[in-house]
Amino acid sequence: MASSHSSSPVPQGSSSDVFFKKEVDPSKHIQPVPSLPDVCPKEPTVTDQHRWTVYHSKVNLPAALNDPRLAKRESDFFTKTWGLDFVDTEVIPSFYLPQISKEHFTVYQQEISQREKIHERCKNICPPKDTFERTLLHTHDKSRTDLEQVPKIFMKPDFALDDSLTFNSVLPWSHFNTAGGKGNRDAASSKLLQEKLSHYLDIVEVNIAHQISLRSEAFFHAMTSQHELQDYLKKTSQAVKMLRDKIAQIDKVVCEGSLHILRLALTRNNCVKVYNKLKLMATVHQTQPTVQVLLSTSEFVGALDLIATTQEVLQQELQGIHSFRHLGSQLCELEKLIDKMMIAEFSTYSHSDLNRPLEDDCQVLEEERLVSLVFGLLKQRKLNFLEIYGEKMIITAKNIIKQCVINKVSRIEEIDPDVVVKLADQMRMLNFPQWFELLKDIFSKFTIFLQRVKATLNIIHSVVLSVLDKNQRTRELEEISQQKNAAKDNSLDTEVAYLIHEGMFISDAFSEGELTPVAVDTTSQRNASPNSEPCSSDSVSEPECTTDSSSSKEQTASSAIPGGVDILVSEDMRLTDSELGKLANNIQELLYSASDICHDRAVKFLMSRAKDGFLEKLNSMEFITLSRLMETFILDTEQICGRKSMSLLGALQSQANKFVNRFHEERKTKLSLLLDNERWKQADVPAEFQDLVDSISDGKIALPEKKSGATEERKPAEVLIVEGQQYAVVGTVLLLIRIILEYCQCVDNIPSVTTDMLTRLSDLLKYFNSRSCQLVLGAGALQVVGLKTITTKNLALSSRCLQLIVHYIPVIRAHFEARLPPKQYSMLRHFDHITKDYHDHIAEISAKLVAIMDSLFDKLLSKYEVKAPVPSACFRNICKQMTKMHEAIFDLLPEEQTQMLFLRINASYKLHLKKQLSHLNVINDGGPQNGLVTADVAFYTGNLQALKGLKDLDLNMAEIWEQKR
Repeated sequence: MASSHSSSPVPQGSSSDVFFKKEVDPSKHIQPVPSLPDVCPKEPTVTDQHRWTVYHSKVNLPAALNDPRLAKRESDFFTKTWGLDFVDTEVIPSFYLPQISKEHFTVYQQEISQREKIHERCKNICPPKDTFERTLLHTHDKSRTDLEQVPKIFMKPDFALDDSLTFNSVLPWSHFNTAGGKGNRDAASSKLLQEKLSHYLDIVEVNIAHQISLRSEAFFHAMTSQHELQDYLKKTSQAVKMLRDKIAQIDKVVCEGSLHILRLALTRNNCVKVYNKLKLMATVHQTQPTVQVLLSTSEFVGALDLIATTQEVLQQELQGIHSFRHLGSQLCELEKLIDKMMIAEFSTYSHSDLNRPLEDDCQVLEEERLVSLVFGLLKQRKLNFLEIYGEKMIITAKNIIKQCVINKVSRIEEIDPDVVVKLADQMRMLNFPQWFELLKDIFSKFTIFLQRVKATLNIIHSVVLSVLDKNQRTRELEEISQQKNAAKDNSLDTEVAYLIHEGMFISDAFSEGELTPVAVDTTSQRNASPNSEPCSSDSVSEPECTTDSSSSKEQTASSAIPGGVDILVSEDMRLTDSELGKLANNIQELLYSASDICHDRAVKFLMSRAKDGFLEKLNSMEFITLSRLMETFILDTEQICGRKSMSLLGALQSQANKFVNRFHEERKTKLSLLLDNERWKQADVPAEFQDLVDSISDGKIALPEKKSGATEERKPAEVLIVEGQQYAVVGTVLLLIRIILEYCQCVDNIPSVTTDMLTRLSDLLKYFNSRSCQLVLGAGALQVVGLKTITTKNLALSSRCLQLIVHYIPVIRAHFEARLPPKQYSMLRHFDHITKDYHDHIAEISAKLVAIMDSLFDKLLSKYEVKAPVPSACFRNICKQMTKMHEAIFDLLPEEQTQMLFLRINASYKLHLKKQLSHLNVINDGGPQNGLVTADVAFYTGNLQALKGLKDLDLNMAEIWEQKR
């Protein structure tokens, strides 16, 4: 398109036009114009007019449009009407136009200055003609650089101006908006866009022309070599025709006869294969009748193996046989029917096994039948048969209890089934011995039941383990065979190389290598089963005779069940090792579940009997007997099943807690009644209580057995002798000791209530301490029992009773410590607190005795006067009261405690006497008053030391005198 338009040539470097040389004043601030790419064609200077190149093409439309000397330029390039006959003509100056000076071109010069610089640079770059060949490569690189100036959007293969986005990116509408006062600026930008697009067109045209010029010689060379290529093809066609004729002659003379022989051999082999296929089809046709015969004898595993083998043959050997198109689906339906039959058969077997008379032995019922059923269910992946067995166990456990209750109630004549209709109500009419025998019978039946379940589950578990073992052995054999095959492949590669070298046919060698082991296998099979008929008398058909054996999976491994039954583990078990392991765990869990079921049913039986408070009314021996029976059953089930069930143990613990509460309340109430009726007088000690104390003298707490003959001959003792010490006690304390031993004995009989018993015993001891304090120290016995006063003898007797309890607290603590778990040793601190409370109580009683004498001394000595007679009446009264005190407590308290008590009383006496002498101004001066006081004190001292046990008492009476200042 550009070649059809004329344009002025590119200005040369010798041009002296001042228009291109004028400098632009840089001080003038004029809006810069965006630089335009080079529009000058980079061609060498043409000096040879006879050699035409692409660079002679200088007339193009963009060059004309970019001519700055044109008087008028179009603003919209879509309306240009340049023609081929366009030439520059001189225009007659118009009289209406003003005179143009250089100042009018100032703006234009500023716009064209950048273009002038580019033009000057192009002149320097373009080389002369004599260096054209040398700079051709450089020109090619320059063309590539020029092409990079063209925007990438023009290079896209899907470039189309009818796309609105492409059109707007190439020609923005802002360049054509002439509205308002911005028309001149928009017109200038439109011109600039037009020049830029023209410049892009120049670059593309120049590069296209350059590429054409570079490949012109190759084009003409290809045209000249076309004729030679046609000659070569003609000669080649003639040679191929001759070669084909020779090959056809060789094929006719040498190959046709041999190939015909091979075709006949192949046809014979195909006929043998068809014969064997027909025999196999006849065998497969008899599958369904054979399966029916096997099912009639409950041979589920054999029937399933036959179905699996037949399905495999249908999929491999007989695939596509039209007459057997429905046999596969029929076999699938038959397999589903066998699944249902096996599940029903297993359910029937479970019912028969679990509902046998429990008086029989614990052997497995029809062990071979069970093994066959389990293998069939495992083969079909029917792993939910354990759930069926679990449901049967629940039903059987219920029936065991029901049957035991019926048998027991029917033998009781007092129960009329017509009056009491419900079986539970009839059971509640049994007394404890009858009900205990019933529970014992239930536990024994449950034990036999669990032993049977364990024996059956052991058989199932053994079957699962045998299948798992077979899977592992099969996997090991496969790994060994893979290693052998790898070694065989390596040796085969060596043989192939040898055969190629010797010139033998490789296919023949492979056929010999494959037929040999098959023939050996066939021979071994025939020797193993001499009664079997050969497939064909022809030796060629021997490989085909092994179709049945190679396609089926009848290879099995023998294994033995612990019960003595030999089983065959089929290789087509579809269970993975993880599934078999999970199934084995489920079997063990089912055994645990059987134990839980028995315990749950026993708990319900207990709860139904406990509705009317029957169990809470049991005495200690009855409850201990019941507890031991239940603990024995729990241990038996744990030994059978390997895990302790907690439901019955929890029920026992709940009943034990109720028993402990009732046990404690009864004894606490009894102790309260004893204390409320206690008159706090010394009681005789019966021989049985002395024996009771003697039985725990070695630190072991146990209730002795009653000896009726020996105790009647022995008389009650005045005091209780404990480890050589005499304890004068009240009757309540004797009974309290027996109650304490009952608590300890209950812990021995029911170890599960140790912590509760410890808490209850602590509460009982605290109650005795606080209540006795209220009655004696607090004088509560005056209102409760009707005592006139609380005497010193009552106080001393109370103290001695407390000391007896304190003596046994360490023994009780050791007893409980031996039966508590280590993590509950912290509960033993209750005994430490109780001991401290008892010691405080004893100290308060001693202080009370001292306080009684202290008030007496204060009353008597406050009236003391130092005068004759000697001894004075005051000292006579004091000695009299001291003698009464000694007589009241000496037989009750030990001698050491009596001495300590009288030392404290004497200290109080000295304090009051000293106070009175100071009040009377009597001093130790040897005067008459001093002599009178000394005589009275000597009388007091002599009387006090004359008392039993106080002879060696150090009274230190010198402290009554004031020290001399």
